Amino acid sequence: MMAAATPINETPIINVNGLQTRFDHQIVHRDINFSVNPGSIVSLIGESGSGKSVLLKEIIGLMEPTAGSISLFGTDIRHCSEEKLAAIRNRYGVLFQNGALFSALTVGENIAVPLKEQSNVPDDLMIPLVNLRLSLTGLSAEIRHKMPSELSGGMRKRVALARALALEPELLFLDEPTSGLDPINARGFDQLVRTLCDTLGLTIFMVTHDLDTITGITDRLLVIGKGIIMADGTLAEVKKHDDPWIKSYFSSRNFS
Repeated sequence: MMAAATPINETPIINVNGLQTRFDHQIVHRDINFSVNPGSIVSLIGESGSGKSVLLKEIIGLMEPTAGSISLFGTDIRHCSEEKLAAIRNRYGVLFQNGALFSALTVGENIAVPLKEQSNVPDDLMIPLVNLRLSLTGLSAEIRHKMPSELSGGMRKRVALARALALEPELLFLDEPTSGLDPINARGFDQLVRTLCDTLGLTIFMVTHDLDTITGITDRLLVIGKGIIMADGTLAEVKKHDDPWIKSYFSSRNFS
């Protein structure tokens, strides 16, 4: 299936071209190619061992691919200055699968970490900004005094999302955002993500296995397998693909 065309004069917010990844003799990615335009929710799925998490880590700069290019906001992040790379990192936020909150810091201190390390926010504005980020994720200001261990799994996910939103990013990366959540909290988190995309104009790229997330809020679906992007399109387009894994994945749901 052909990748979606990029509108004229619109620079992709993410562009991956010819990406290859090898670990010794193991080939993870043979030739990964796709681009993501601003303002949509794009989900990446694939069977275990297909290289989903590796690809996400490479895009956000935590791992180095063997070959190929990765561009964010029109800049090749593999071949740019540290100063330019730091500026690019300020334009995106990341929500890791387990939330990755600092257990020894309060909720408010967790959210304030990127504000303190990557911005020049005056001290007197720190608490109001933390409270604003909490409100964006549906949490009350009082939560900022709590420790992560005092929160439910769903609340920890929302706090981690509030921290990812700390620097007002244009792009959000989500790694299995509903993993570990019960169905009610998972669907509530989905709707929060959809609302943030629609109201703030965010672009969201997520790795997920959650079929309800895919059917509920995803605009575009990428399927990785055999070292390539095997399918790329809307849900309706991808679920017609004849690959056995894709057919098996969607067979658990009766689509109308």
